[in-house]
Amino acid sequence: MRASEVMTGPVITVPPDMELKQAAGLLVEHAIGALPVVEDGNLVGIVSEADLVALEVAPDPRAHLAPVANPPVDPGRLASDVMTREVISLPADADAAQAARLLLERRIAQVPIVAGRRVVGILARRDLLRVLTREDADIEGEVGRLLAEELGEPVPLRVSVHNGVVELTGDADASARRLAALLARSVPGVVDVHVNGPRS
Repeated sequence: MRASEVMTGPVITVPPDMELKQAAGLLVEHAIGALPVVEDGNLVGIVSEADLVALEVAPDPRAHLAPVANPPVDPGRLASDVMTREVISLPADADAAQAARLLLERRIAQVPIVAGRRVVGILARRDLLRVLTREDADIEGEVGRLLAEELGEPVPLRVSVHNGVVELTGDADASARRLAALLARSVPGVVDVHVNGPRS
């Protein structure tokens, strides 16, 4: 499964000189976690919820008996002032599993998907979760179509899906069975693949 198959696109981007209040408004309005920052069509940074929430952690003097000693330094007011400049990104043909590992290992919530330095989408944790909730009937139909295209009609293996687990049953040679399993694993929403039946 490729990143392009599960990413959200087209993606909302902002220029470096966008006011932070406007950027925050976009995050809230569209219920998204980050905004790629683009200049002349190229990715130059990313502004996340965490970057903006950090601006609101100044102590409230009403909650303290003693005056707050050092008021926070002005963090800036533009996207370019708070954005992360070293952006982790992936190409559209990257394996979605690779993207998932990247999100977990780097403890980030989303990663821009790029063609060169141009943003073509964004892949967030929720996009990967959405894949896991795909209906079994949809998965079964897609696996069946793939097998028909690659193995021809009639397909030598029967397809059934339960909770994302694909069962391939029937009399097919070893080569066809291996190909069928690989094709099934490429379908978004597939959790595992079992191939049952005579082996030859």
